[in-house]
Amino acid sequence: MSEDTTQTGRLPPGLGLAVSLVSAAALAYEILLTRLFAIIQWHHFAYMIISVALLGYGAAGTMVTLLRPRLEQRPALVFASAAAAFGVTSMGCFLLAQALPFNALEFLWDVRQPLWLLVMYTLLFVPFFLAAVCVCLAFTRYAAQARQVYAFDLVGAASGSLGVIFALFAVKPAMVLGCVAALAAIASALFWLSAGGRPRAAALAPLTLALVALVAAQTPAGQLRMSPYKSLSKALEVMGAEVQAERSSPLGQLTVVESNAVPFRHAPGLSLSAPQPPPDQLGLFTDGEGFSALNRYDGSRDSLVYVDYLTSALPYHLAGVPRVLVLGAGAGTDVLQALYHGAATVDAVELNPQMADLVERDFGEFSGRPYSRPGVSLHIAEARSFAAASRDHFDVIQFGPLDAFGASAAGLYALNESYHYTVEALQRYLMRLRPGGYLAMTRWVDLPPRDALKLFATAVVALEKQGVRDSGARLAMIRNWNTATLIVKNGELTPEDIARLREFCRSRGFDLVWHPGMHAGDADTYNRLQQPYFHEGAVALLGGQRADFIERYKFNIAPATDDRPYYFNFFRWKTLPELLQLRDRGGLPLLDWGYPLLIATLAQALVLGAALILLPLARLRGPGARIGAGVRWRTAAYFAALGTGFMFVEIAFIQKFVLFLGHPLYAVAVVLFAFMLCAGLGSLLSQHLAREPAPGFLLLVLPITAIVLLCGVYLIWLPGAIDALIALPNAARITITVLLILPLGLSMGMPFPLGLEALGARTPALVPWAWGIGACASVAGAVLASVLAIHAGFNAVLMVAVILYVSTLASFPGTAAKRLANSIPAD
Repeated sequence: MSEDTTQTGRLPPGLGLAVSLVSAAALAYEILLTRLFAIIQWHHFAYMIISVALLGYGAAGTMVTLLRPRLEQRPALVFASAAAAFGVTSMGCFLLAQALPFNALEFLWDVRQPLWLLVMYTLLFVPFFLAAVCVCLAFTRYAAQARQVYAFDLVGAASGSLGVIFALFAVKPAMVLGCVAALAAIASALFWLSAGGRPRAAALAPLTLALVALVAAQTPAGQLRMSPYKSLSKALEVMGAEVQAERSSPLGQLTVVESNAVPFRHAPGLSLSAPQPPPDQLGLFTDGEGFSALNRYDGSRDSLVYVDYLTSALPYHLAGVPRVLVLGAGAGTDVLQALYHGAATVDAVELNPQMADLVERDFGEFSGRPYSRPGVSLHIAEARSFAAASRDHFDVIQFGPLDAFGASAAGLYALNESYHYTVEALQRYLMRLRPGGYLAMTRWVDLPPRDALKLFATAVVALEKQGVRDSGARLAMIRNWNTATLIVKNGELTPEDIARLREFCRSRGFDLVWHPGMHAGDADTYNRLQQPYFHEGAVALLGGQRADFIERYKFNIAPATDDRPYYFNFFRWKTLPELLQLRDRGGLPLLDWGYPLLIATLAQALVLGAALILLPLARLRGPGARIGAGVRWRTAAYFAALGTGFMFVEIAFIQKFVLFLGHPLYAVAVVLFAFMLCAGLGSLLSQHLAREPAPGFLLLVLPITAIVLLCGVYLIWLPGAIDALIALPNAARITITVLLILPLGLSMGMPFPLGLEALGARTPALVPWAWGIGACASVAGAVLASVLAIHAGFNAVLMVAVILYVSTLASFPGTAAKRLANSIPAD
């Protein structure tokens, strides 16, 4: 360093910006990895890998604690080297990780797979560790200016969280990875130059690395390698199969495949009695899975006969000339089905604009441009949000399966929060029906029955909450060998409705699951099971012993709610031993992987986090340290509570704003940005409020009180406010979200730097350790919040966060540290 600024009250020139750039690159890298692993692997393993890798932050705190005297001798060299190494490893370690022969589907029976997973952990641990060394060293070296450092850290993270989303819309994920590496390298050069590092020409090295990263991202070596076990990889092994187009955005990587030698024939729920097969099709994959078909359509109604032989065609045989709403329109099959049945108008809702562009523009000649047909209106929006904001009413609302059958059957969506299939969602859809209108929802058939029964149970509860006394009189369900369609009528089903339904099933070979007045002997006529499980389940869910049936059932079929939106989580611990016993007889596909892997992730985070926290204690309680156990444990309790509480609030608010902002992606981007930015501003605000360099306990009371009051108000008031304001334009909703988070974020930005400054003034040796505790608690807190939400809901997550923040008033380390001031020499 050219000058010592640790006690001047200001940061050295360039340090703040360098910290911001490293933090921006690190958070962008974290979000980017979720996108990259969703493409090359599967969502649930990505979550586990990234969560454990993030413990690199805790490891950095441990290392800086143990090596602090040496690292502070050359802070400019350490910071610049770590930032440059972060740039190199962020790209290099991911490329090595994706080259590993790791197959998540073989994890439980191939002993090599856990070893490959451990290697992947190690590789992705390294870049997070290096990025955290930079930030932790800044806090340690400039503890007296912790509020300034914290502000730069969070503002940078806020910029990274938003910037990576925009970048993913603009360029491919591999190129964004190169940009992250370049950003870290630029931070290295900036700090080296601003800190007066010698020789100054050394700054050219990281700048050169930045250019190399950007070039490498565009070479074959820098491209993504998808798992050979994903559906797209398997499809491309077929002779003559070729990729015709590819589009990428944060909403998914879309790949269009043509296969002339072995044509695609995708028609979920198609009757074996169909007089003709589907027309020529192109395969359309989302992130290598999520298969859907793009039909060749020349305007001839005869080419679409097959859509009348799907279970999803049922509502068109009950309604007249309907006005139709198609939610999740995708490649357009449901729109063509509505047009085939003479719909008066069709409102098609599709979330991904790139999907609509592929259908309408890039392959418009092939698809016949279904979204441009007379009477069809396309809306680029999220399905649930569109239904909530719309004031129109429809005769038929059609909602097909939005997930791939294979992925659904394997439990790969088990931890995906879905607000499409909650009790409140079905209530909202029913509100958009005209009197006598039909809500039709099609899901995959799995055995033993799980998905279909859970949907049926959700519909029963939704109707009951609307004051319907006899839910069964408004419900009907049919199935075939791989799909089931639930009908919910806005009114009771008439004898004419039931007669048409029965004739529809008889002529197409579909099985009855439930309709009013149905006898058990009418079930399983064509696709016979050992006993009529679906019908028996429907009868039990309509009976007085519903709660007991759900509790005794081997899978979790309790209705999902907006507070616990885990519709795809069917896992029950009591069934696990039975499934493992059936391992050699094909029982593992019945195992929903998501929840067990979440628990495994939590266990790993807790064990490794505890090790990283306890490891430095030997030095901190050694003969020369003279730091009492009370100070150490108060420090640990304070920063663990802050790290966990911050993540709990953040995650709870992301979920609460998903519906308001229209998509989880937008909620993550806007809420993270708002919390990080506002917390950074709160850190600076606390500096202006303080009259002394270390204001201590009294200044802590103000933000904690505000956090408690605001969380309580939001718990009560926010759901109604979201409902009232959801029809506003996007820009208005984003602005309202930021304004609502502003006071809470400002308050949450104060306690952490207050604690670090209190420690830095009296016991500086504890600063990196405390920072590492906060980092480890944040990682474990993110996982623990998901576990708690599954069992108790996101409102409970927020209430626990309030308790954690209140506990910091009892564990604030400043007072205890001050008592040691005269006995501990400044380092």
